[in-house]
Parts: sequence; C-alpha cells; structure tokens
Amino acid sequence: MGGSDEALDLAALRAAYGRFLAGGRVLLTGHSHQAWPDVARDAMDLAFDEAARFVDDKWSESIFPRIDAVGRGILTRLGFDPGDAIAFGKSTHELVTRLLTCFPAQREPVVVTTTAEFHSLYRQLHRLAEEGFRVTWVDAADRASLADRMLEAIKPGTSVVAISAVLFEDAFIVPRLGEIAQRAVEVGAIPLIDAYHAFNAVPIDWGPAKEHLYVTAGGYKYAALGEGVCFLRIPRGTTLRPVDTGWFSDFAALEGERSSKVGYGPGGARFSGASFDATPFYRAQAVLAHWERFGLDVPALRAISLRQTRRIIARLDDAGLGDRVASSRADERRGAFVSVRTPHGHDVVQRLRGRGVFTDARGDLLRLGPAPYLTNDEIDAGTSAAAEEIAKILRENDAALHR
Repeated sequence: MGGSDEALDLAALRAAYGRFLAGGRVLLTGHSHQAWPDVARDAMDLAFDEAARFVDDKWSESIFPRIDAVGRGILTRLGFDPGDAIAFGKSTHELVTRLLTCFPAQREPVVVTTTAEFHSLYRQLHRLAEEGFRVTWVDAADRASLADRMLEAIKPGTSVVAISAVLFEDAFIVPRLGEIAQRAVEVGAIPLIDAYHAFNAVPIDWGPAKEHLYVTAGGYKYAALGEGVCFLRIPRGTTLRPVDTGWFSDFAALEGERSSKVGYGPGGARFSGASFDATPFYRAQAVLAHWERFGLDVPALRAISLRQTRRIIARLDDAGLGDRVASSRADERRGAFVSVRTPHGHDVVQRLRGRGVFTDARGDLLRLGPAPYLTNDEIDAGTSAAAEEIAKILRENDAALHR
C-alpha cells in the first residue's frame, strides 16, 4: 500500500477478527496485546493436526521450514535482508541475556544504556552489575538531549551499547539511532537495539552501521503474533560465543560423536536454546500472511497509526487534558501509542475495564494504543472514557487535598 491506508477495506479487516472484536469492547491495547485475527486459531489447530500426522518428523516436515519462513518475514518487516541470521526465543530477555553471556563478568565488561529501558533489561543489568559488569546509565528524562548524552557516554572500552528504538513508557522515537549505533561500532562495542515498540509499527532508519546491529523484538505487540515469537537479528560472520545455549545451538552435532569442545551451528543457531513449543510459529506464519493479504506492510500500518494517534491527542485536547499528554506531538518522534499522565494510573485502567475499554498503565502514564482494525467511533469512545475517568481522579484528588 506504500504508506497509505486509503484503500483499506476496514469492514473486511474487522471481519477477520471475529472472535476478538465480539462483545462491543474497545481494545486500546494495540501497543500491548493486539487482537489476533481468526486465522491464528486455525493455525493452532493445524499445529496439533500436524503433530498427530508427523509425530517426531514434524520438525523436519513442517516446523523448521515454517520457522525459516517466519524469520524471512520478520526480517523483511524489520527492514533487513530476509537472508540475515535470526535466532528465536520465548522472550527478548532470554535472547538478550544469552548475548550478554558472551562477555564474562570477571572481565568487567562495560554496558552503556538508558534509564528508560524495559524492566527486563533494567533489572538484569542491575543484577549483572553486582557480578562485575560496569553499567553506565544515561538519564533519559530529557528526551531532547538523550542522543547527545548517549554519544558522549560511548567511549573506547565499551562492550555493549543497549538502547530502545522506541521507549516503552511514552512511545518516544529515539533520534539519531543510526549515529548512536555507528559510534558503538567505532569504539568496538556491540550495538544492541530493542525494537519491540517499533516492529511492525514504526519504520526505522538503521543508519550506516546497519549490518553490525543486533536487533531484538517480539511479536506479542504490534505484529499480533502472540507469545513465544521473540527474536534476535544477528550480524553475519559473528564469532561471539554465548555461554547460555542449548542443544539447538548445534543441532547437527546430535548425530555425531560427542566432543568436549562446544561448537555452534550456522546463522541464528549460535544463539539458540533447547526444545521449545512450536505452536507460536504456526500462528506467526498465519498472521504474517494475514497482514500481506490486506496489503498492510509497515509503511501502511504506520500511516494508520499516525492518523489514529493524532485523533487520540486531539480528543484529549478537546477534553482539556492536552497538558497531560506525555507522548510527542511530532509525528516523527511518536511511536504507535499515546501516553497521558494521570494520578493512580492503574485505578484508571480498572475503571475503564468496567466500562468495556481495555488499556494499561505504566506508573502515572496511561497508555492508549490504537490498532488498524479500530473504527474512529471506537477510538473516540475509548479516549473520551479515558478522559472522563482521569478527570474524576483529578477531582477526587483535589477534594481530598481540601478536606
């Protein structure tokens, strides 16, 4: 569709989500758990049927070819060569931790990151700092100067530079990401990009260091692939030796003579674990085909998202909450959801749930995430309900202060 959503048949698209869109709910969860199209359910049935048909032969007959196809589809939507190496895991945490095991703690590796990374990395790096990692935390509170301060923090001797392409709290698209990655390469560091809040929603200019990037993300959010399809894009020719790997990391060696020397298979196998549930890959292949069927490539999805997030911000402005919008008003700096500040964010979420509006909160930020299958009426109704509940909370707080 080339970045336009004008040709989208919304009625036909909504019909493809018969189960999730039943019941009159408003799902402003596009940034967290997007609705799954009905083909995902059919795919999970197929996973069972093929297990019954092939038994152990299911791996060679169906699963491995399916995983290869899913990998090519993901890399294409991520903006990389579909032939690049990619490893899969249950979570991005599993894959990132595996990457970090390439750097022994006793050698005091240096990691440069921001204070705005998701909880998994934030927690893991704090724990690794107790074991010998040296972590430089770049304060992300001032979004406007974040890129400059990241570049300043990346010095010779840095082992890993870890940064999100889009920040999870307010959908801020980090500027000059390619420049940050290039600086990492120049000092000999591994550039690790968390693209979870970009994948299938925000096209990213990876910059001149593109071929050197390790990029992790997953399908749970904007791609609607569901759980268990997280991935790590790996530069070609890497010689890193992760400590935390399983037998799928050298699958071919299973038939040979055992050796005390740990080897690694080609491509993404180097960062693979052990046995896993293959059902998510059936679902993923079906959903990727669903996007293609409706002509929804990443530019088209981005066009829809921008139109919808602009609409949410306009409704919040109309409700007198414009000064509480935490997400950027500039299209080029706003990802695929809108955050609005409110006291007791999780209370607001529960009140909205009682009204049939589904969303979530991170601290004092209520996150409103549209999705391509939503109508304008649903977006307006959900945003208006959110504005009303925020206003109630503010009045209650004000009354409590003046008692």
